[in-house]
Amino acid sequence: MLDKMELLRLKRHFPGHRLPDLRQAVLDEVEAAWPKAGIQAGQTVALTVGSRGLANLSLMVAAICEAIRAHGARPIIIPAMGSHGGATPEGQTMVLAGYGVTRESAGADIDARMEVKHIGRSPEGMNVYVAQSALEADHIVVFNRVKPHTDFRGEIESGLCKMMAIGLGKIAGASYYHRSILDLGFAQALEAAGRHVLKNCRVAFGLGVVEDAYDDTALVRHMMPGELVDLEKETLKTARGYMPSLPFMQADILMIDYIGKNISGTSMDTNITGRFRNIYTPHDLPEPKIKRIYARDITEESHGNFCGLGRADFINRRMYDKLDFEATYINCITGLGMENGRLPIVRQDDRQALEALNITIGHVPAPEIKLIWIRDTLSLSETIVSGAYRPEIESRSDLEILETFAPRWGDDGYLLSPWPEHG
Repeated sequence: MLDKMELLRLKRHFPGHRLPDLRQAVLDEVEAAWPKAGIQAGQTVALTVGSRGLANLSLMVAAICEAIRAHGARPIIIPAMGSHGGATPEGQTMVLAGYGVTRESAGADIDARMEVKHIGRSPEGMNVYVAQSALEADHIVVFNRVKPHTDFRGEIESGLCKMMAIGLGKIAGASYYHRSILDLGFAQALEAAGRHVLKNCRVAFGLGVVEDAYDDTALVRHMMPGELVDLEKETLKTARGYMPSLPFMQADILMIDYIGKNISGTSMDTNITGRFRNIYTPHDLPEPKIKRIYARDITEESHGNFCGLGRADFINRRMYDKLDFEATYINCITGLGMENGRLPIVRQDDRQALEALNITIGHVPAPEIKLIWIRDTLSLSETIVSGAYRPEIESRSDLEILETFAPRWGDDGYLLSPWPEHG
């Protein structure tokens, strides 16, 4: 099927917002927050670091720790990732190391203990749990990317409130909050937990990060406790406006080279694919409309956690052999997302998968098949599409055809990827 199609490499011209000097931007935001934070020399500062694949994560963590040390305080990195990393100290430390965040790179100790403490109930009647390691520090700095969530819509989605709730809650808190979400709603539960942590814990300030369509860090913003929730809501609007998208809103086949937890909490960003399919959001997005999704591989940084892969329709045997079912099931059960632990149909290689895809999209002649091929759901400035899109491309000023080419195959039945490998 693919051999009969014209393939076009496209360049998508998104607005760029990359910060010219990211390290200095981070230092400046910490300095702006410091006089209001109440941190004294000699005190300890717990810094939350999550399991998402933020662009420039190790650089930003190192800069935050540098700024804290410059004032005579001692930073301590707290892995704030709920049940990820197999819900063990060793696993969560390994997740951070996979992103280049280590004791040596950050100049700070890592305290990955999983114990939590119950710090009371929110006005909504929800229990709130916080990592013991964070509570033992003199202050907490909440650091995370602010972005649209992959499972729901609301004024609060993925960001600092989520970090204070599910991140700092470790597996015990994450499991409890996800159950509470069924009663309160996702955004309301995260905001309630976040406000309770801000009121009852020594949060010095927050640092929210926004990325643009090129996966570059576009904004670093400090938020003091009294304004954090409102500023996060405002920052989410900015993040939503910076998000990339597929070049076209309809496709017969979306082929993804890599899925992974470092790419999205659902391994492939549902905001890009349009597929939610979970207990929180039972309906898919109105766009894009994609008939079939084929995932070809999983990133090394995921350590086999394939949570969210069930949104694809097909995978291959090479990818299947890399999957860690136990780590994934812990993540899915904790988040009440059993749908995320489902498996697509497994075919032996790319040739078999594409043959099956061809059968399951209807009676579409090969030259008319609308195929979009991407590296991952973060990397969308350059994509490959089939020639069936050529008339639409020629009418768009934001799209540029870089080359026309034929697919290249290895002897093992797998396509040779046009992009560099992950990891």
